[in-house]
Amino acid sequence: MVNLFVNGEEMYSFESRIRYSECDSECKLRLESLLDYFQDASTFQSEELGAGFAYLAPRNLVWVLASWHIDIKRYPKLGEKVIVGTHPHDFKGFLGSRNFCMMTEQGEMLAKANTLWTLLNFDTMKPTMAPKELTDKYEIEPPLEMENVGRKIQYNDVMERLEPIIVRKQHLDSNYHVNNAQYVSMAVDCLPEGFVIGRLRVEYKKQAHLGDVLIPYVAKQDERFIVSLRDEEQSVYVNAEFLAMKEE
Repeated sequence: MVNLFVNGEEMYSFESRIRYSECDSECKLRLESLLDYFQDASTFQSEELGAGFAYLAPRNLVWVLASWHIDIKRYPKLGEKVIVGTHPHDFKGFLGSRNFCMMTEQGEMLAKANTLWTLLNFDTMKPTMAPKELTDKYEIEPPLEMENVGRKIQYNDVMERLEPIIVRKQHLDSNYHVNNAQYVSMAVDCLPEGFVIGRLRVEYKKQAHLGDVLIPYVAKQDERFIVSLRDEEQSVYVNAEFLAMKEE
């Protein structure tokens, strides 16, 4: 395990190298691949601490992502070596908050994120209090310094409806619902060509399963793009907000 320190605090971390399969047409890391790295980091930490699938599954427990806030300074290039880190910074009832970051070997901060997770009973899919035995497995660290943008994404109803998306097997994760990064990939496909994402916020409202139909609604509001993935009755699966990367 790599020792990664951010703001003087050590994070769980692992090293990697940007692969061709993770890159876009400009040979830079795709946003969806960045999310995969972050999700892998939390999974690796939980597995090593004995708080992963082997602990959760027999107890009918599952952590479900409620929201993302990611700020990206730069997308690493093909072959670039990176360090990915994570730590939880709060547990409260059935909620857990966790930070992530990706850095270069030289200490350049490429991206950092804050997330909120909900612990559910897998049988009922209702929130359940996190057992002390579970939360005690983690060491709580101070949160990373990030702008407090809140969880709820505000938008108006003047949005363009795009072509529906049918949930396929490749969209699913081990919990048999659409993977968090897959929702983001669907939303990214709704953005205009050449739009470089510097901030992503995602609000997960309900889960989509195999065969469900997701209808994208998109709008440019102020300096941001909003993508809302909904069902035929206008019930929201996911809302996503994208801001352009600031020029240095």
